[in-house]
Parts: sequence; C-alpha cells; structure tokens
Amino acid sequence: MPIQRIILGIDPGTNITGYGVIRATGNSPELIAIGAIELSKLGDHYLKLKHIFDRTLGIIEEYHPDELAIEAPFYGKNVQSMLKLGRAQGAAIAAALSRSLPIYEYAPRKIKMSITGQGAASKEQVAAMLMHILKFKGESIKLDATDGLAAALCHFYQTGNPQSKKAYSGWKDFMKKNPGRVK
Repeated sequence: MPIQRIILGIDPGTNITGYGVIRATGNSPELIAIGAIELSKLGDHYLKLKHIFDRTLGIIEEYHPDELAIEAPFYGKNVQSMLKLGRAQGAAIAAALSRSLPIYEYAPRKIKMSITGQGAASKEQVAAMLMHILKFKGESIKLDATDGLAAALCHFYQTGNPQSKKAYSGWKDFMKKNPGRVK
C-alpha cells in the first residue's frame, strides 16, 4: 500500500495569496483544491496579515495537510515590498506552526525549475504545465493560485516522488534501466 500524504502549497502575497492542495499517493500527485485568498479590498496591512493567518488556518482545518510548502520571498528592487511579502509568508507559517505542520520553503526559481524545467519560466508556463500534469482546466484560476499549487508539487518532487530517487551511474545505465523512455 503506497504511503499517502497531503501537501498544502502557498504563494504568499499582500494582495493575493495563492494556495493549492495535493494528495500524493506513491508517485502520483492528485489535485484536491486550488484557490486564492483575496486581500486587495482590505486597506490595512495588518488586517491582511490576520486574514492570511485565519484563511490559512481554515484551509488546514478543512484539508488536514501533512506538510506545508511555501514560496520564499525574493529580493526585488523594492525593499518595502519584500518586507511586506515576508510578513505575509510569516502569517501563513504561523498558522501552520499553530497546527504543528512541518514547513518547507522553496525559492521561486527552484519551484519553476521543478515544474517546467526552466528557472525563469513565466507564471503562464507554470500554470499550463500544472494543468497538464494534474489534469485540470484552469481558465478562471488566478496565477497566484497556480503558484501556490506549484509550491506543493515542487515539494512532492523534491521529497516524495519515488521516480526521482533513482540513481544512475551514467547515460548507459539510464538507457539500460529505462528502455521504454529512450528512442
């Protein structure tokens, strides 16, 4: 019987915080939920942080994830924006800690690389690849939500995909062990 776990992925933001929940059974990920926490109508930054905390807690209570994968804030040109993103990330992390969830943080480039094979992929490329991998249609889904889902799938690939744990001593060894994958 394959081990099953539920992974919550979050892309923290000060206007929209995206999230995705997947069920990983063996080497098969399955989409459970995807969505966005809308914050733009809340004027006060501290109210936004409270809302991120409360909604993240609600998602945890609803889906009972085993782990949280969260996108790390990246350094941009605006230090104030980075600080606000760090606070948003902290609110989501605090919610996970309050329920004793293990937390895993991934850089945006690492997440994009694990989903598309390119660390500089666009949000649209990531979303398209997620729709292909997890077999869902996402015309009305916000890109922040697919970014949260990408964090969850990245964590699955980094820690739980038995196929990614195979080791090969070289190209000849890979071809020998994977005859159906080489043409």
